[in-house]
Amino acid sequence: MIAEALNGWLRKAPAWPIYIVGPLPAVFLVWQGVAGTLGPDPVRAIEQQTGLYALQLIIAGLAVTPLRRFAGVNLLKFRRAIGIMAFSYVAVHLLTWLVLDMGLYLTQAVGDVVKRPYITLGMSAFLMLVPLVATSNDRALRRLGAARWRKLHRLTYPAAVLAAVHFVWLVKAWPLQPFLYLGAVAGLLALRAKPKRRAPAAAQGAVSP
Repeated sequence: MIAEALNGWLRKAPAWPIYIVGPLPAVFLVWQGVAGTLGPDPVRAIEQQTGLYALQLIIAGLAVTPLRRFAGVNLLKFRRAIGIMAFSYVAVHLLTWLVLDMGLYLTQAVGDVVKRPYITLGMSAFLMLVPLVATSNDRALRRLGAARWRKLHRLTYPAAVLAAVHFVWLVKAWPLQPFLYLGAVAGLLALRAKPKRRAPAAAQGAVSP
């Protein structure tokens, strides 16, 4: 009952406000940086926050299918916008590290990608997301065909795992928060892998021609 009412409202709600609301945390981070309220290492603060926002949006995208299957709440129309915003924050996270932290010293940056496993994982997740955002449009769906498009977009799953492990590995003190995010990713992937319930035999017979 609640899910039906919510779905009725969601069908009327457009997805485009996500593209307006989504960048606001980044704008606020820039304002904090200008105001000098990000602490003694503002670059690191921006890196951490944009990476965290990206992971939160990745988890939100993973939650769409389990919410529909197990709670009856249909957010499919918003998943593309959520995914594009997630990639945008991943890109800002990467650019902050490459431009502000590494000073565009590409040789050193490549060396860090090779030598530091947590950076390797983060870069791998980013590279997996690139073809997904490039094909997040109706034209790409038509050109690839639904089956190949869905197969390609399964890269979301390993990318989400790598991003979560990147977060766990990045934090040196091993607090609880990164493990909660990793647990959320693992739990949502487990729910997605859970087979759908088959209708009872009697019910199947009732609707069979």
